[in-house]
Amino acid sequence: MNQNHYISAQPEVVDRTTWQAQLNELRIREKEHTREGDAIAAARRRLPMVEVDPTTPLIGPDGPVTLLDTFEGRSQLIVYFHMWHTGRPASEQCEGCTFSTTHINELSYLHSRDVSYATFCEGPYEENSRYRDFMGWTMPWYSVPEEAVDRLIVDRHFGILVSYLRDGDKVYETYWTTGRGNELMSPSYGLLDLTVYGRQEFWEDSPEGWPQHWGSKGGQFQLNGRPTAQWSRLAEGRSDNLGT
Repeated sequence: MNQNHYISAQPEVVDRTTWQAQLNELRIREKEHTREGDAIAAARRRLPMVEVDPTTPLIGPDGPVTLLDTFEGRSQLIVYFHMWHTGRPASEQCEGCTFSTTHINELSYLHSRDVSYATFCEGPYEENSRYRDFMGWTMPWYSVPEEAVDRLIVDRHFGILVSYLRDGDKVYETYWTTGRGNELMSPSYGLLDLTVYGRQEFWEDSPEGWPQHWGSKGGQFQLNGRPTAQWSRLAEGRSDNLGT
């Protein structure tokens, strides 16, 4: 399932001294970008917060739980709200949510800072949990029953990333983002940004002749009609039967 493209356009070749001088100029901008990110994070830590219902129901592997339970005893919780298309096969599930969620693996670093992480997915647990198993994801996974959607989403939509704080039995929402704000879940994008051809998406400001193959409507997360990460699971012989 590899995509090999013949690429003729390339950067100019210069001597190492010239190359390093231009890289040093760019490094100044990179450091400014980093410092601005630090300043934004500092402002984020100073935002007010809003109380949410800690008894909001969810479904986990052992049955009904509450929002409070998903903290697993820690004081903070990060949740990704995964879109789900009930009754549809694995190949038609959300390619963007699959892209983001596939990157989440080791949670010990979050846990060491008293932060839990979980995925809250639309749809019936018995169906969407089969998708989690097919993908081989190991993060805590919960289904959001219909009666809880409005209490958690509040005029937003699935595909958001939310931060919560627990104070005893009280729960507060402190921050949320979506769209490109979710990119911090996906280091593949950050690594692609370091390469000469970038993400190879149409919206990027790239020199003439640079490869650009994908738009921003989901196709950038698909390969041969499926979410990209599914192909390696199929090659391992895993079943993508969701019981639908």
